[in-house]
Amino acid sequence: MLALVPWFGPSRAFAPPRARPPVNGGIAIVQASSTATDASSSSSSSSSDFPPPLTKVQRLQRAAKFWSSAIPIVLSYYSKDAELRVKEAFTGTALTPAEQEVVWNEQHSKGARKLADTITSLKGFYVKTAQIIASRQDLFPPEYTEALSMFTDNVDPLPVGLIKAVISKELLLRGEAFDDIFQEFDDTPLGAASVAQVHRAVLSERYGSREVAVKVQRPSIEGKLMGDIANLKAIAKTFEDNLPLDYYTVFCELEKQLADEFDFLAEAVAMDRIYETVTRDGITGLPCESPIVLPRPVQGLVSRRVLVMDYLKGVPLSRTAEEMSRRGITPDSPEAQLFGRKLLTSLTDVFGRCILETGFFHADPHPGNIFVLDDGRIGLIDFGQVKQIGGRARETLAKVMLALDGRVSDDNPADLDRIGNLALELGVELADDAPAEGPAAVAMWLFDGSVERLPGGYDKGELSPNSPVKALKSFPQDLVLVGRSSILIKGLSNRLQIPWSLAREWAPMARRVLEGNANTSTAATRDGRASKVRIRDVLKLLKQWGRDKTIRALTKLPAPIRTKVAGVALRFQKRREAREDAKKR
Repeated sequence: MLALVPWFGPSRAFAPPRARPPVNGGIAIVQASSTATDASSSSSSSSSDFPPPLTKVQRLQRAAKFWSSAIPIVLSYYSKDAELRVKEAFTGTALTPAEQEVVWNEQHSKGARKLADTITSLKGFYVKTAQIIASRQDLFPPEYTEALSMFTDNVDPLPVGLIKAVISKELLLRGEAFDDIFQEFDDTPLGAASVAQVHRAVLSERYGSREVAVKVQRPSIEGKLMGDIANLKAIAKTFEDNLPLDYYTVFCELEKQLADEFDFLAEAVAMDRIYETVTRDGITGLPCESPIVLPRPVQGLVSRRVLVMDYLKGVPLSRTAEEMSRRGITPDSPEAQLFGRKLLTSLTDVFGRCILETGFFHADPHPGNIFVLDDGRIGLIDFGQVKQIGGRARETLAKVMLALDGRVSDDNPADLDRIGNLALELGVELADDAPAEGPAAVAMWLFDGSVERLPGGYDKGELSPNSPVKALKSFPQDLVLVGRSSILIKGLSNRLQIPWSLAREWAPMARRVLEGNANTSTAATRDGRASKVRIRDVLKLLKQWGRDKTIRALTKLPAPIRTKVAGVALRFQKRREAREDAKKR
């Protein structure tokens, strides 16, 4: 149970010239409650010392501590398995399934405690790994997800004096004081992560008087995190024959691209670029309603290590269950089911449009970066990790979606051959002894969570000895982060117990992308199709706008009425889904 999971890291963005343009607005981040504190009453930023970078000796000590913890956890599973086999050989009797479960649960508890203690001590990039494990209840034993759930929010927050010192160094113009920018600045952070922490603040009248969230990078964090990735690469290389995926390739991709996560100028550009993608139709160019709320930077208040954004109230997805409980909403209620479908639909739409239409997408999706806002909308934050994939890969991905969505059955030879060939065209490589259905099984495993039985006799479970992941020899680096997005959505659908096929949901987008690439705008205008697209898109925009308005109104109703209305809406939605499935058949 090494802290290496099928998760996929960051990528590039393009940094603008560093300048102080006129103040402008936007949207942005996040969190339910905080304690406002007047900036002038806080401790002086000038009295805080910046921590120095790690020395070479400290980096070696950190690596040694990681190895001395990680390797024993991995080896303990091998030794426990060997111990059980020896006992069985000597006694001639095997443990019952119930007895085996007790033994392995105890083993999980020991490994989880040791891993949590190590991450608590080291922090850095290992916290990100812990967050992914904690979010994958469908994949990891509960002993691990529960032990690591503490790392989802507020990891080792820095003192507010140091935070103000970073802001002053990065943002203040000559002769400018901290109070000239902020009239309020909360001492308590909204959240603290491995790279940065976020504080709520209110801008001064000079800068617009708006409520904002201020993201501040931890001093000297870059060297620490890059060293952590080097450690993960080393252990992935050492155990590459025993791990369920080519993690060495995953961490090489991460190492190559992580540098941009430390550049908040690049993050601001990425935020704007993805906002443009989801608020404008990629084929017609017409404006459209975004299915989620995306953060926007406050222009003029962005530097390499400080990013100021407008503030939106909400809770991270990792804390949604407790928020629903506080509001009296049970997990099996119509409200919860309706929200689950909205969550999956929103994330599926955004990632599908970004990946298939432009190839530029948010590459760090986890429950800490997904927010449920007070009005019921979904928010997506933290654009430090993004990815750009090439046009050829996007076209092939679109063809994979259409092939998966259009297949006659899960075991039709012609369909499996077509899907498998497209998977190989993407750059997927399988082990020499993998069955012919292996490439198709990998594609279904990644992009169709509604499949009950994978071809080739594979199991759906990622950690199963018979998982299609075991057949992977290598995975193309360009698609590592696409896989991370698909696995996030698949994990959420499993937790919500809603069968979900990304291929089915992405197929209409894929078809439009391929048609758009094949037809020129002139030809579309000549045969009258352009006007039809506009009418269809306007109707789609109005329909989506109406659904969003309904959901926002629903959140304001009294609990008994809200439950009844949600029940009716859920029945209508299920009927519509059934009709759409029937049409496809």
